Amino acid sequence: MIIREMRTELGDTQSEFATRYNIPFRTIQNWETGVRKPPEYIIELLGQRVRADLANRRTVSLPKYDPKKQNLPKRRDFLGSVAWLKAVQACLGEEIVFALDEALMCQGIFGGRSDEYIVWVYGNDVVTDYNGVVVLGNWVSHYDVESKNGLLYTDFSRTISDAFANESILDMQGITEAVSRYYYANDKKFDGISVAPEYQERFEKLAREAIEYYES
Repeated sequence: MIIREMRTELGDTQSEFATRYNIPFRTIQNWETGVRKPPEYIIELLGQRVRADLANRRTVSLPKYDPKKQNLPKRRDFLGSVAWLKAVQACLGEEIVFALDEALMCQGIFGGRSDEYIVWVYGNDVVTDYNGVVVLGNWVSHYDVESKNGLLYTDFSRTISDAFANESILDMQGITEAVSRYYYANDKKFDGISVAPEYQERFEKLAREAIEYYES
């Protein structure tokens, strides 16, 4: 896809597209009008990012228990969230990328719940052979993935965007707590967090809620 096609596929203005991928606005204008031509490697990299952002990161409903499916290890049987996540990874495969609440657990900013049932991931659909697994997408850009303790997980910005995409069925308590802790740990600032343009207004509301949570 050429730059203009990528942008229109996302439904972005030139300004929003520039913000989304941290590219100067004037550069986007020059590329689209033909004043300058982006290098082939830039087109390829942007194409990968756009395909990732176009991937379905929303789920309509949460899975119900199915006695015919396999069960994952229970969170309450493990002292720490990392130990539990490693046990889950052993079942689902090392290539899975944890998302949402599980990503926050990987980052050490949310302990999870003792009765944790839903597990959010990016990976192959075959992992839904286990009860409670929700696949947000089959692929996520490596730019949005971090690694710690042998676990792969979405970075904080991607985790927040995924939360907004699934807010209608997601308990946002973990996200609010995590953003509040981020605020406290970063000198009462939200520097370093970057969300897609369509979620900017919602993030501003979440930031206010997180500050109230921190100060309460």
